[in-house]
Amino acid sequence: MTTQIFQASTLYGVATLAAALDSAAFTPADRRILLVCNNAATPETTPGLDEMPGFERLRQRFDDVVSWNETISPFHPGGWAPRPDDAPLWERHLRLLWQLGEDPVELTVESIQVNPALGIAQIFTGAPVTVYADGLMSYGPTRNKIDPLVGTRVDRLLHLDLVPDLTPLLLTEFGVAPELVPTDAFVKVLGELLDTGDELPALPDEGALLLGQYLSALGILTAEEEEDLHVRMLKGVVQLGHRRAVFKPHPSAPARWSRALEKEAEKLGVDLTVLDTPVLAEVLYQRMRPALVVGCFSTALLTASALYGLPVARVGTGTLLDRLTPYENSNRVPVTIVDALLPELSDRQAVETQRPGMEVKALNSLVRAVGYAMQPKIYPELRTAAEDYLTRHLSTHTWRYFKRKRLTSLALPGAVPAQLAFIPRNATVRRVARRARLLKRTVTG
Repeated sequence: MTTQIFQASTLYGVATLAAALDSAAFTPADRRILLVCNNAATPETTPGLDEMPGFERLRQRFDDVVSWNETISPFHPGGWAPRPDDAPLWERHLRLLWQLGEDPVELTVESIQVNPALGIAQIFTGAPVTVYADGLMSYGPTRNKIDPLVGTRVDRLLHLDLVPDLTPLLLTEFGVAPELVPTDAFVKVLGELLDTGDELPALPDEGALLLGQYLSALGILTAEEEEDLHVRMLKGVVQLGHRRAVFKPHPSAPARWSRALEKEAEKLGVDLTVLDTPVLAEVLYQRMRPALVVGCFSTALLTASALYGLPVARVGTGTLLDRLTPYENSNRVPVTIVDALLPELSDRQAVETQRPGMEVKALNSLVRAVGYAMQPKIYPELRTAAEDYLTRHLSTHTWRYFKRKRLTSLALPGAVPAQLAFIPRNATVRRVARRARLLKRTVTG
């Protein structure tokens, strides 16, 4: 008997898995287990995905639902992994706890680079692994170097077609082939959730929908800056003529954010509805058909545009590109994609025409150049492509996607003015610089 274990931490992820199952993307199995993970900073006070409206509709694809949080309690899913010597003991324990016996196990996980997915893959050492991506990070590089004992077991990457013709970079260092989850199957699954938001307040027809992300939790913005970002969204849609708006806050966002937005709406004379019921943005797309969807770099912007044909606009991506640290921050490629493709809210003509900011062919080249700059040791074969892009396309606009310090450390084009481009590769200059640094340390020490 074969048991398939599907790990998920979001309802969106479960919907992706459901669409893949409905599309026969997985071979038949005798048993399918959905392993639910609550990765919130304080999972004890944050509802898990299995408590969200609509979960029971998706749960029917699985034979059992198991909580990873309960399994490893009191440890946090994002911070715990088995010690290498303990992995066999944990596998034996989980086989007893989940009644797996000696059956073959197949794993399907998200974000294989980090826990809990990495820890689960390390426990079931002999299991083949499928990675699925429900967001934009699949288009970027693998954020960490993965142990070959795990990476070589990954046989495919399932992902949604959020940016048609853009090729994922994730896990290509192991030769993993990307495989699309059919868009029509995913939209059909989301259609099953249409009536799961019955607790929602009355929603305005053709109002603007504002998407919150809680970026301060990631340390990218301060709480005050993120509140200001939401206010900018509201002011932007008002300038475009919208008088009705709906704000969908992040489930973990503090209540005071919505109060600040409500005060601004009152000043502007806008009919604002703030949602306090956890619901997928895609449910709102179907229920209210918003006239415009506004956000920072949420994946939901791309589902609105690519899957539902809704007009979208971005706010604040320029600030994030400048703030993201370190350069290899895994959010960099998602922010880059949204910034390069979607119209800026303040550009009325671009928003009204919904013209893409960059062709997909050019975006592929940009993502590979950024991907190499982020992870040069994992993707050394991309150096030539990065050099070519930077030589041909580095401009006042595209500089926003790179950092001079990063280009200098990698001796890439653009690191220094053209007339001084020989310096990073000059052995004599590098030797003198090393001696100067050594002398400085000696004097200051």
